[in-house]
Amino acid sequence: MHIVMFADQHVETLGGAQVSLRLQRRYLERAGHLVTIVAPRRHGPRAAVAADDPGYVDTPSLPLSLDREYSFSVPGRAADAIVDRALAARPRPDLVHVQADFWEGFLGYRFAARHGVPAVHTMHNRVDVGIAAIAPVFPGLVLGGLNAWRRLALRGLPGGAVRGADGWAHLRGLAAGAAAVTAPSAHFARRLEQHGVFRAVDVVWNGIDDELLDRVLASGRGEPRTGPPRFVWLGRMSPEKRLLPFLEAVAAAGAPCAVEVIGGGGQLRAARRLVARRGLERTVRFAGRLPYEETLRRIARADALVQTSIGFETQGMTPFEAASLGTPAIVSDPDIAAEFAAGVWRVEPRDDEPGRIRALAEALRRAAAEIEQGAAPAPDPGIAAKFRQSSRTDAMLAIYRRVLA
Repeated sequence: MHIVMFADQHVETLGGAQVSLRLQRRYLERAGHLVTIVAPRRHGPRAAVAADDPGYVDTPSLPLSLDREYSFSVPGRAADAIVDRALAARPRPDLVHVQADFWEGFLGYRFAARHGVPAVHTMHNRVDVGIAAIAPVFPGLVLGGLNAWRRLALRGLPGGAVRGADGWAHLRGLAAGAAAVTAPSAHFARRLEQHGVFRAVDVVWNGIDDELLDRVLASGRGEPRTGPPRFVWLGRMSPEKRLLPFLEAVAAAGAPCAVEVIGGGGQLRAARRLVARRGLERTVRFAGRLPYEETLRRIARADALVQTSIGFETQGMTPFEAASLGTPAIVSDPDIAAEFAAGVWRVEPRDDEPGRIRALAEALRRAAAEIEQGAAPAPDPGIAAKFRQSSRTDAMLAIYRRVLA
């Protein structure tokens, strides 16, 4: 079959959803299917990466970030015509897979309606939490504008008739045009159903490349630990990821440990200042941004991964990656912790940030003590099999076939 995917960001840019889409395309094509990915044209230093790939259809765009890594498109007739012309040279599409919650999602539903093919939507985004993070002063105004834009862009389609002014109304409007909706975790699927986004949401995790996982597993966990317990934190250094509260918790815990922080972002300077102010220079090491395979090797060598965001993630990839590599995790988000039968230290939920820091500090102390005693919880070995992209592609193909039937 020919699947046309729509993504809000070009899949050759940086980001977890982009990594997932590249993997999905590769494994679908290995299974004998054709995939075309429609996304905004790139700007900046990575614009030339895979620019001649016929599987990419770029829509006109404007830069969205200062580094020009991300961009947005205006969904309208001009963009529709560009997509139609590009797809005319490829076999007729059988199905649209929308993996976008904004501009390109609108284009995806417009395309599906014009060509009379069903749409599957993978929801990647907690829109209400995401908008509150980027527009904390006036999130309601932004969400109201987003819903108005959605009604205008999808006018005459089911999604254009859905009213409301919050993040869930926006997602309900998108899902109104879908034959199936999937989510990358059980907790996000449950939340979508509770808010009336879709009646029955299928859970299909984002996965990890089988061969990459096998390479990292084959390389082993490195030399046995001789020093204090090794904790690793990784992610984008932005407020919703809660790096600074984590570093405060490390200081408050007072437990012997070695902390490696992987990643970059706007809070790096603040994080370095906090480490210096709290006297953590010998405890915390900033590794910077690392290639994905090396990041996985660092996770495999760690005694525990630390997950710190709360209420933001629709899946939370890092604890799944850690479990696949045999590394337990300290998990702050109770929804993510509930996805695991074993292999996690749960951080006690608290309503206020000082309380959350104290609870995380206690979890760090508990984890460090159990690691020292050789009593760390072992991750469920079944996670590694369920997290492989080959199994995720099989699960998604079953949904495609159900929709087409």
